[in-house]
Amino acid sequence: MANYKKFDPRLETLVVEMRTVFDPEVESEIQQFDDHLDSKSDRDVDTQQKLSSLIHSQPQLATQIFYERAHTGFTREITVTREDVERLFSEIASAWR
Repeated sequence: MANYKKFDPRLETLVVEMRTVFDPEVESEIQQFDDHLDSKSDRDVDTQQKLSSLIHSQPQLATQIFYERAHTGFTREITVTREDVERLFSEIASAWR
């Protein structure tokens, strides 16, 4: 039987839906960051959406992942933690070098 609480390449082929949950501490920091950016620009900034897209494009990097059975496959739920954010920014920074 599959372990639904860690990355599984086999289950990844059956993912039909993705969900993102943010650790409460990370969520409040993102909200403060977005508010700061919104006040400096003329448009809304949605850092949560961008982080969600990034982490789901590389689910093997997520520290908390859960697969839930659905009728036609699986739903992948990732809880974004501080470690995930740091890892993503580190990957982006190294790609720019």
